[in-house]
Amino acid sequence: MFPQVVGLRLTPGTGGGGADEAAVDRALAPLSPAARAVFALRRLDGLPDPAVRGLLDAAGVSRASVDAALSAVDALDPVVAASEPADPCALRARPDDLPRRRRTGRAVLAGAAVLAVLAATPAFLPGGWGEDGAAAPPYAQNEDAEAALDPGALRRIPDAAWRQSARTDFSVWPTRGDALEDTALLRRALAVWARPGDDVVVTATPGTQTGPPPGPAQLLYAGESGGLSVVLLYDGLRIVRYAEPVGADSGGALLDFARVDGAGAAAASALVVSRGDGNTHYLTAPWVSRAATTDLAAPGSGDTELSVTDSGLTGAVRTYAGQAAETGETRTTGDLCAGFPVLSLTLQGEPDPHLLADLGELVPAQLTYGAPDAPVPAAASAEARERWARTACHLPRVSGSGVRSVNLWDYAGLSLPDGGGEARWACVRAETWRGLGARSLTEFLPPAGQPGEPGTLTAAAEDDTACGARRPAVLSGVLWRSPADSWYLVAAGSDEVTSVRSEGGVTGAADGRTLVVAAEEGAQADISGRLGDDGSIVMLGG
Repeated sequence: MFPQVVGLRLTPGTGGGGADEAAVDRALAPLSPAARAVFALRRLDGLPDPAVRGLLDAAGVSRASVDAALSAVDALDPVVAASEPADPCALRARPDDLPRRRRTGRAVLAGAAVLAVLAATPAFLPGGWGEDGAAAPPYAQNEDAEAALDPGALRRIPDAAWRQSARTDFSVWPTRGDALEDTALLRRALAVWARPGDDVVVTATPGTQTGPPPGPAQLLYAGESGGLSVVLLYDGLRIVRYAEPVGADSGGALLDFARVDGAGAAAASALVVSRGDGNTHYLTAPWVSRAATTDLAAPGSGDTELSVTDSGLTGAVRTYAGQAAETGETRTTGDLCAGFPVLSLTLQGEPDPHLLADLGELVPAQLTYGAPDAPVPAAASAEARERWARTACHLPRVSGSGVRSVNLWDYAGLSLPDGGGEARWACVRAETWRGLGARSLTEFLPPAGQPGEPGTLTAAAEDDTACGARRPAVLSGVLWRSPADSWYLVAAGSDEVTSVRSEGGVTGAADGRTLVVAAEEGAQADISGRLGDDGSIVMLGG
């Protein structure tokens, strides 16, 4: 590595007043390459620690290794640490010492490798994004990790693949969009997914991991929507959406994750691409033959045809989640409850459309109606649409939990006293993609004063079997004011309930699954019941 003559070795001389060169060599020899680079950058280049840390970070040295390197140099003998840099033009002839030369050569080579990486790294770029956009610095040099970040390795599914597949889920969605060849956009999306920086807003449904892709992902869509450049990706378990402002070359980005394992044809029929100005744009599955919108709170209003591009991108749909994103509010009454637009999709080979509600997540929730063990699409009958009309505005109560589907079940009816008419009891159950976190709500629906008037929510529970397919039994009650201005405790249970009892501020009991007892305004009661299998049940949430 140095100019040599027979029997002699020429080396740079030490700076005046510095430590002996051999002492410096001995002190640096056991240090890591990163620590030797720290010593060189501090003493030779005179850089402060923040600049040293930034260069090593840019070279791919982990934060822990940088911290350890700084500490190691700080711990050097003060004489060595304070030695002046050697003058590279001053040479000294010494007898050749082969073992020592080899040790020094290894140290110099290691230090030179680190400095070469630093010199080749664009550490001081002008303001704006690099090729990785808003991603954090690289954290690993790993074959699998690098493959997952390569836009050229993304899996692209042909348009007709779903027709020959035994599956109808996200795995057979074709790759669509007008930015499929925008390698820079795809590279930024993958880099931000793997290493989201501080300017990236990351959201995930409960139970969804936000880690990097395990390997090359499937590209579902790349294009523009709602003023955003959007990339939709699928890794077999999660849908990932990357979004940045159209034309941006700096600033932040959006990164959303949603778990979708086990999705069927209906659950995998649409994804949210963008929200803005109170509207939602969807990407539909290739097996969707017709797309429309309908007001869930107004069953007689009919459907409105929805435009769909060749890429499967729908026109704007005014949605609850779109309005909530615009206003920053999650109201369930007032103007937001005057209507509740949902997506109506007809799948090839199926007679009835499926209704899907945007509840603020990447995957709209399926709406169904009927007994928990055999629900049908919410648009399957006029009865289902009429029942959902009075429950639509309660849907935001179950949003934000990774909702896969929401079922409405009329589990009981009873005659109200004082000419109050016939009332219904319903249960709303929201199932999640992760299995846990299912929510159940009971609703009391006396005769409506006007069409679409919401019912009264009486109880709620999470991670309860009530109203689910496994153990549907449910019981609930509420204080009700009759047309004669009298107060009653009314309660009802599902078919499994054989008797109902009230204790506390209101006492009473009845065989069967309904109970009506005179009560005082504001009275508190404990409601329980018996089941046909000799078991017991308490009011939902009790």
